[in-house]
Amino acid sequence: MSQSTIHKQTFPVLGMSCAACAARVDKTLNRQPGVCEASVNYAAATATITYDETQCSPGQLKKAVQDAGYDLVTDTEKNSVEVAENAHTERYKHLRFRTLCAIALALPVAVIGMFFMDMPYANWIMWILSTPVIFWMGSEFYINAWKQLKHRSANMDTLVANSTGIAYLFSLFNLFFPDFWLERGVMPHVYFEASSVIIAFILLGRMLEERAKGQTSNSIKKLMGLQPRTVTLVHADGTMQVVGIDEVKAGDMLVVKPGERIAVDGKVTEGNSYVDESMLSGEPVPVWKKEADNVYAGTINQKGSFRFRAEKVGADTMLAHIIRAVQEAQGSKAPVQKLVDKIAGIFVPAIMGIALLTFILWLVLGGTNGFTHGLLSAVTVLIIACPCALGLATPTAIMVGIGKGAEQGILIKDAESLEVAKKIDTIVLDKTGTITEGKPVVTDAVWNTQDKYLQAVFYALERCSEHPLANAVVQYAESLADAGARIVIEHAESVTGQGIKGTSDGKAYYVGNSHLLAEHHIRIADELQKQADVFASEAKTVVWFADAEVALGVFAIADRIKPTSKAAVENLQRQGISVMMLTGDNRVTAQSIARQVGINDFRAEMLPQDKAEVIRHLQAEGRHVAMVGDGINDSSALAHADLSIAMGQGSDLAMDVAKMTLISSDLGKISDAIRLSVFTTRTIRENLFWAFIYNLIGVPIAAGILYPINGFLLNPMLAGAAMAMSSVSVVTNSLRLHRKRIGKPVEAVSVEPVPGQVVSHALSRTYRVEGMMCNHCRTYVEKALNSIAGVEAQVTLEPPVATLTYADGKALPLDALQQVITEKAGDYTISEE
Repeated sequence: MSQSTIHKQTFPVLGMSCAACAARVDKTLNRQPGVCEASVNYAAATATITYDETQCSPGQLKKAVQDAGYDLVTDTEKNSVEVAENAHTERYKHLRFRTLCAIALALPVAVIGMFFMDMPYANWIMWILSTPVIFWMGSEFYINAWKQLKHRSANMDTLVANSTGIAYLFSLFNLFFPDFWLERGVMPHVYFEASSVIIAFILLGRMLEERAKGQTSNSIKKLMGLQPRTVTLVHADGTMQVVGIDEVKAGDMLVVKPGERIAVDGKVTEGNSYVDESMLSGEPVPVWKKEADNVYAGTINQKGSFRFRAEKVGADTMLAHIIRAVQEAQGSKAPVQKLVDKIAGIFVPAIMGIALLTFILWLVLGGTNGFTHGLLSAVTVLIIACPCALGLATPTAIMVGIGKGAEQGILIKDAESLEVAKKIDTIVLDKTGTITEGKPVVTDAVWNTQDKYLQAVFYALERCSEHPLANAVVQYAESLADAGARIVIEHAESVTGQGIKGTSDGKAYYVGNSHLLAEHHIRIADELQKQADVFASEAKTVVWFADAEVALGVFAIADRIKPTSKAAVENLQRQGISVMMLTGDNRVTAQSIARQVGINDFRAEMLPQDKAEVIRHLQAEGRHVAMVGDGINDSSALAHADLSIAMGQGSDLAMDVAKMTLISSDLGKISDAIRLSVFTTRTIRENLFWAFIYNLIGVPIAAGILYPINGFLLNPMLAGAAMAMSSVSVVTNSLRLHRKRIGKPVEAVSVEPVPGQVVSHALSRTYRVEGMMCNHCRTYVEKALNSIAGVEAQVTLEPPVATLTYADGKALPLDALQQVITEKAGDYTISEE
């Protein structure tokens, strides 16, 4: 088998209704000739297949899956995603309609069956209302059960179909032939309410599950959205033409205008500009690109314009590699509910066998009433073995656990993440936006003058700069320069790679690095130089301000460490968890940050695929790894980790890929998440234990094991009540999670200030935000507020409030905040708390 003919590809799978379906598709694919490995993920509805194209093709794989009763979408990559998305949308709409109809009909049946059994025509009304629930809304359960039977397997659908079907048919017999039982001294009870309510409840669970599954593809769609649909192609004669991205070939010359996303990977041939590569490196500072430098698809050009030659297009770009890495990692994971479906595969035939054995034993050993008692006992066994308790064991605990997490600012996506969190022994942290705040600020300022006019000149000159770090300096200097708006800078000129210069009142001033000052022979006082050396040793960016003769001030710019980061790292280490840091930043900066927060193991200058490789290496050593990140560049590593955690103030993509999101971006919440995992997993195990204990005790009693001892034979009506009580006990046990305390305060630990460091006089205020309906709404509002210079915002959904910290201590008026929200977030209303 030649390596050149081996392909690995991810295909959407349609028609799966439970993890047993995924197991069947997985088994079918792995049996096909030429398939090296196949992994089917039920939650993502995908199959990742490694196959030899000389022995099989996507068409053959599609036919094999169709023969098994499902479908494999093998169209082009773009079309396959669209087909799968459309199929999911249609299935969700169909499920939602059937669920609402089933609830509407089952509710009156349940009320009549429980409280109004003696009303006229009660049984006939329940029959009429429950029939469409069974044969229309619940038809999918019976169809899937038949498919499973044809393939000699069983799943949760089989259990639902048997229990509801037998209860319905038994009730129908009792409705039309009540004398059969009355002549034998038995009341002919009906169980229409049991069958219809079971169908309604399980349809509701399926609908909620389908909605959650649809969110797994959001990360892929957002990654694909990073690549523009059109590009500007430069022909050999110099003419330009806007063409579709699919028409670009390696070797084509392309032009990128200010603000545009770069379409493919290539090399700059003409021009220069700053490019935001945060999706790759995670670093907030754009990178200077000049002739012969590489540029990558999905990154954003800033204010300049340049031409580059395409080198990698389509599936060969780095962005495409990230997309595939996320797809493959998501497709390699199975949900916790798979355990229940596996057990159901054994449980269902076992219950059916017990029911049949019960009937036969009563028929042989029961004497005169053997047939009657045998039939009643067999039906009672099937009713009491209803899947409600088994089906509720995991989701109820998960729902309560997720709600408890949300109260503590921890958004949890699925059951798997809750189960895995308690096993974590290694936590890998991204630097920018995770350990640090994720945006450059002036951390230190040392002036050689107290002249307010010169400070205003500094502010005014920086406002003219196009350098990405200028915003940080402007934000700092704005609070100093009351006269800044009245100062006019003349002949402002950017000096490539050095800074900016300009004149005011006929005098020259400079802002930039040491090369700019050296080139103009500007003198630097020894004290300022020593301070600059200290800043440089701390891996901070040093910015000088000078007139034509002497340096007037020196400033340090850095991405500040979050107040709780050091304490959170120490807390994790005390729990015996290894903490590692990965960053795309340079080694000196990485070492400085790691030292300040107490991390000994770190890696610097890492690309997205490098981070994912580190995760895989740690897992190969037998570690259970959690990855914590906030950027697009972290998405591949997040997808590969055993547990992925995103920062609430990070990118939407990171939050979509991650299984957990920390709303406050506080690393101290990681310990809370681990404690919540322990409590929730314990509750799930307890629920499953009680669900099975209930069956182990209830099924033998239903079969009549006590009859020879004391003459007791369980009535099917009591079996229905026992079935309901088993569900109540499971739900009640899950609700106990609400009383658990998971949060422990993490004290903020600050780093020792350097002499001359800027002292913050920040002001915090809380506002109410109306109109937010989901986490995406919250994210939009938070990002809009954080776009305001000098403002740091944290927005929560429950309660719907925004906490704003003003760096200069001056609160903005409400109308200004409202204007920003309306323009950048949408139709939300902010008001005083």
